[in-house]
Amino acid sequence: MARLGFDAAVEVAARALRQAGASDAMAISTARALVLAQAQGIGSHGLSRVAQYSAHLRNGRANGNAVAAVVKRKGAALLVDAGQGLAFPACDLAVSEAIAVAKELGVCVAAVTNSHHAGVLVDHLRPAAAASLVGIAFANSPAAMPVAGGRRPLLGTNPVAAVFPRPGHDPLMIDMSLSEVARGKLMVAAKEGRSIPQGWALDAQGNPTTDPQAGLDGSMLAVGAATSPKGAMLALVVELMVTAMTGAHFGFEADNFFKEAGNAPRIGQAFVLIDPAALAGIDVYSERMETIVQEMLVDEGVRLAGARRLALERQARVEGVEVPDELALG
Repeated sequence: MARLGFDAAVEVAARALRQAGASDAMAISTARALVLAQAQGIGSHGLSRVAQYSAHLRNGRANGNAVAAVVKRKGAALLVDAGQGLAFPACDLAVSEAIAVAKELGVCVAAVTNSHHAGVLVDHLRPAAAASLVGIAFANSPAAMPVAGGRRPLLGTNPVAAVFPRPGHDPLMIDMSLSEVARGKLMVAAKEGRSIPQGWALDAQGNPTTDPQAGLDGSMLAVGAATSPKGAMLALVVELMVTAMTGAHFGFEADNFFKEAGNAPRIGQAFVLIDPAALAGIDVYSERMETIVQEMLVDEGVRLAGARRLALERQARVEGVEVPDELALG
């Protein structure tokens, strides 16, 4: 691994994306997001994705010349069309537009359609927190999980994220997919020849399995699926939030991201921004936030949501970001 400064790492990643067919704006937006993920220690959504996105650009799964645009507005709602390009410029546009609307009207729902992999979902909400807004985000992904009671993959792992600003402090940053474990854990177990616990996955026939490769060929299970349908129901809520109202593809209509060839995924994202000043007021909001934070910290070992990733990012901005040698030398 090479270690580069933040801006240098962004330029290296952007260069690779440009060479694969991304416009300059798309390459820069995407590279910034991937380097930010890498700096936070989230390698699965960091610079390892450059090769994947580049393959999608070359194979027509993502349109490198797409220009995201707001295609519909009504009151405090707006729809952005990503044009089948990489997701980051469209999400940038949706959140920036939503900030302006929420500041004026108190709330905004901004959705994105015809999109691609959204990376670290909570990072899209950072500008909202910087503008003293609460943010919630949803995204779907290619099918990997069954619905409650089902046996075949229909829903994506469908992450949910939220950000709660804290004046004078780091925001609380919450980000989680709705599968019991990340798909990457099965990939690692398969590579190392290890079994996986019951309750993580089903095989292609819909049977519980401890074989990670069988799970990869089958489907992931939703969080808590061994005892309750709640996780799968939440994943269905996310799926509907970002598709039924936007025209985006369902997860089962989008080909696996880990395949270089396939269709344009055309999945969706949605962002809900809320101005605390429009409700009880910013002073009340701040007092309530600090009250629960201090109460949480009474218990030894409690770590605030997002604290670890922000600490790693600060360290990386001083010491540099680890960049795979093949990318740094490319």
